[in-house]
Amino acid sequence: MSPIEASTPTAPSESSDGAQVRLALLDDHGLIVDSLATWFADHAPDFSVVVRATTWMDLIRNPEFPVDLVLMDLQLGDSVSIESRIRACRAAGAKVVVVSALDDEASRERCIAAGAAAFVSKTLQAEELVDLARRVARGERLRRRAVGPTGEAVPDAAPPRHADDSGSAHLSAAEERALRLYAKGFSTHEVADRMDIGYETAKTYLRRVREKYARAGRPASRKSELIRRAAEDGLLE
Repeated sequence: MSPIEASTPTAPSESSDGAQVRLALLDDHGLIVDSLATWFADHAPDFSVVVRATTWMDLIRNPEFPVDLVLMDLQLGDSVSIESRIRACRAAGAKVVVVSALDDEASRERCIAAGAAAFVSKTLQAEELVDLARRVARGERLRRRAVGPTGEAVPDAAPPRHADDSGSAHLSAAEERALRLYAKGFSTHEVADRMDIGYETAKTYLRRVREKYARAGRPASRKSELIRRAAEDGLLE
């Protein structure tokens, strides 16, 4: 995200309980994060910036995380993919808006497919970004066109294409929980105990996890590989 030229802010959205939207800002340039946080504080009282982060680990280790909404830069100086970052935020219950200097169709499709609610250009003015953030916080799923004279935000015309979902294993909730526990060092017996299921059921969940990763082209036959997959998909935090 870059410092964005400000003009007249749009009116805040109405909420049923009047609660502020808890917002996290993630960009590897601290000055950018601080500039945008200041703009929200001055012009968008319906938002509360509770996390300012310059790295992925700073975000997910912050005691205020998870939040309601994350404004996240596409490119960070770490090895965690944008898909993994988006999925981890979504799994924690946070909506995601990706803000990027790479305003191209391929990047947009990657982010939307991974679960981002919107993908916008860094050239967007601050009041437009805030208006879009309000719409996402209300539950709308938007995408910003990569090109066009007005940069109008439009609803997704179709659901994400799972066939092009960058290696997602599409784990069930139970399979994901079993993987989280196993990757943290618990034995299969301990996974079963913590999930209050039988040993054979836990064993089946983990087998299915390995099979799904294999079908996605991401081998996970060894425990070390399974832990790596869990880390890649943001399941170890």
